[in-house]
Amino acid sequence: MHTTVSKDGTTIAYDRRGSGGPALVLVDGALCSRAQGPMPELAELLADHFTVYNYDRRGRGDSGDTAEYAVEREIEDLAAVIEVAGGSAYVYGTSSGAALALAAANAGLPIEKLIAFEPPFVVDDTRKPMPATFVTDLEARDPADAVKYFMTKGVGLPGPMVTMMRLMPAWKQLKAVAHTLPYDARFVTHNGQGRPLDTTQWAAIDVPVLAVFGGKSPAWMKNSVAAVATAVPGAELHEVPGQTHMMAAKAIAPVITEYSTKPR
Repeated sequence: MHTTVSKDGTTIAYDRRGSGGPALVLVDGALCSRAQGPMPELAELLADHFTVYNYDRRGRGDSGDTAEYAVEREIEDLAAVIEVAGGSAYVYGTSSGAALALAAANAGLPIEKLIAFEPPFVVDDTRKPMPATFVTDLEARDPADAVKYFMTKGVGLPGPMVTMMRLMPAWKQLKAVAHTLPYDARFVTHNGQGRPLDTTQWAAIDVPVLAVFGGKSPAWMKNSVAAVATAVPGAELHEVPGQTHMMAAKAIAPVITEYSTKPR
């Protein structure tokens, strides 16, 4: 484990895999960390081509946190990781981490290319919109209820499926990081109201962006990614056949490698 310090003094923990290749930073979605979720396996698969930086977003794992949260702090955290990675990096973000990465690119962080996998926006009527009070609703709940509320109202899973998840060993780990769910909600709620995306919100992005979706993902998710590809200047749209929001590391790794290494 390595650490760096974000602009506000918060310690951010990260792992580094590989050596000699260009820097690639992985940005997790909700309820995941550098020890829990898809990124550890993905980092290993990519280590032959990149120097991979897999970090704990604030409030998770070995990273610190502050009482006052703002999305700007998470952008600064990503900036701190990119700085230790050499001052610029390729970035792969998944789910709400993709929304964070898009905001970071729009803020002018030194990102070489961005691969954004299924930012979970709701842009039409193919599913119920997220509650406008999503952030405050999550903040008001205890960990178990917050996870259930996020899974049903945010991810769109059926209630009985989430009830079954409570019986799984991973439920305890999910509850341990449930206090960070309002952080993720801040990156997605304004784009989760069932309305077309505001095309001006990413107008400042001037780096190549690949918007990726799984071929077996639900229609609302595919529509979200297509809308992002249209809204982000110059973005490309890419489907990974046979995959869902639970993207297999072995399926996305070659997509990341090919897009990052091809000439602009």
